[in-house]
Amino acid sequence: MTTPDHALRRDSFYGRRKGHNLRAGQAETLADVLARLSVDVSEPAPAVLSSLFEAPVGDVVLEIGFGGGEHLVHRATTEPTVGRIGVEPFVNGMAKAASAIDAGELANVRLFDRDAAELLDWLPPASLAAIDLLYPDPWPKFRHWKRRFVSEKNLTRFARVLRPGGLFRFASDIESYVEWTLLHVRDHAEFSWTARDADDWRKPWDGWPGTRYEQKAFREGRQGSYLTFQRR
Repeated sequence: MTTPDHALRRDSFYGRRKGHNLRAGQAETLADVLARLSVDVSEPAPAVLSSLFEAPVGDVVLEIGFGGGEHLVHRATTEPTVGRIGVEPFVNGMAKAASAIDAGELANVRLFDRDAAELLDWLPPASLAAIDLLYPDPWPKFRHWKRRFVSEKNLTRFARVLRPGGLFRFASDIESYVEWTLLHVRDHAEFSWTARDADDWRKPWDGWPGTRYEQKAFREGRQGSYLTFQRR
C-alpha cells in the first residue's frame, strides 16, 4: 500500500485525532457545521479571501490548533468584522468549537479539520493579517522536537500567506518551545520579533480570553509567554 504524501510530512500536526465518543447531538452539530463552514481545499482558493465568509469581513486571521475553540469563538464574537479560519484536527476539540459557533450563529468563521500545512499551501499569497499558534503541543522530549509545528518550512509558509506587516502570534508555557521558536524566527529572514521590553512577552495580548490549556499551565505552576513576530 502506498502511504499518502500528507502522512509523510514532518511539518504537520501529530497525535491522536479522536478521544471520547461524541454524544449524538454533538456529532450531528459537528457534521452540520462542518458541512457549512469547512474550507474545501480541493477547489481553487478565491482571489479575495474574505469572500469565503457568510458575513462581510475585512482582515482574515488564521488560528492553528484551536483546541476547544475558546480563543477562536471569543475573538469571532468580539470582532465580527474580522474573518477567522480555525484549524483543529482533533475531533473532540472541533466538536466543542462547532457547538459554540452554532449557538452564537457566528458568520465570520470558517473551519478546517485536517493538516494545517494543506491549508497553508492552498491559501493565496499575502492573504492573511495574522496567524495565531496558541499553546501548541510542545513535544517536550528532545527526540520529538522535530514534530513541533514551528519550523523553517512552516515559517516560510507563514511568510508566503501573511501580508507585509502581518503578525505571527505564538503562546506557550514550555520554556524550551519558546526558545525554539525565538531561534527559528531569528534565523528566518522574513520575520522580526516586535518585543521592546519584558512586558511585551510576559503579558497576553489585548482582549485575550485565556484558554483551558493556559489555565492548566497556571495550575501546574508554569507561566505563559506571548510572542509577536512581524512579517517584513
